[in-house]
Amino acid sequence: LASSAASDVYKRQVMALLDGKVCVVTGGAGSIGLASAQRFLEEGGKVMLVDLDPSALDAAVQSLNSPHVFAFACDVTDAARVAASFEAIVAKWGKIDVIFSNAGNAGRNARVEEYPEDIFDTTLTIHAKGAFLACKYGLPHMNDGGSIIITSSISGVRGGAGVNMAYVTAKHAQVGVMRVASRSAASRGIRVNSIHPGPVDNAFQTGIEVEMGKMLGINVTEQLNQAVPLKRHASAREIAGAVLYLASDLSTYVTGTVHMVDGGLMS
Repeated sequence: LASSAASDVYKRQVMALLDGKVCVVTGGAGSIGLASAQRFLEEGGKVMLVDLDPSALDAAVQSLNSPHVFAFACDVTDAARVAASFEAIVAKWGKIDVIFSNAGNAGRNARVEEYPEDIFDTTLTIHAKGAFLACKYGLPHMNDGGSIIITSSISGVRGGAGVNMAYVTAKHAQVGVMRVASRSAASRGIRVNSIHPGPVDNAFQTGIEVEMGKMLGINVTEQLNQAVPLKRHASAREIAGAVLYLASDLSTYVTGTVHMVDGGLMS
């Protein structure tokens, strides 16, 4: 039994990809943010969840049930609040190793000539400025050799169905943020990459698909499942696996990349 226990300890030590690393997850109360936070905790990380809704954050922290997680309510487009979030985690646990910039919204499905300007502005700000502020205020508090991951989308590499100008534009803009930041941070060994999920089985994606289906008169969910070579939507945990890879030292020579996690949809 003693030998078995020692073996189990050894396995946990070997498998702890983020042992003691300090991590920030924005959009932390959503499915991908929460699943990624869970993976980070499983691999020995310490996590600050950032999201706009304090009650959703409280529920997320309770669901994770770990002494190594806490929450910080923050609008990711508010520079002062973003700066304060990074100061809070440094005060609690020290310098940051991983920033997962994951906050976003869905925009609106509408044809270009009918697209609401206020929704375009808001969506672009949340995604592009949110990612920019995460880099701007996060980088000074990061350890050398750390990692920043930005959640874009397959919409960040194509035009999609052509009915959500704001979301597609914002997701392309995040790639620009990633590419510039990756060059800027490289001298410190900090990697910056974007992940580009295809369809994910969560409430966020379902809402987009239902709205788009009504507009186009088709079953978008079924159409996507037929188009994806793996013939299904991803789980949030599967997306989190790709995030974990980019967060960990398994990806120390990976930076400036558009990292597709789409079941082969864009192949």
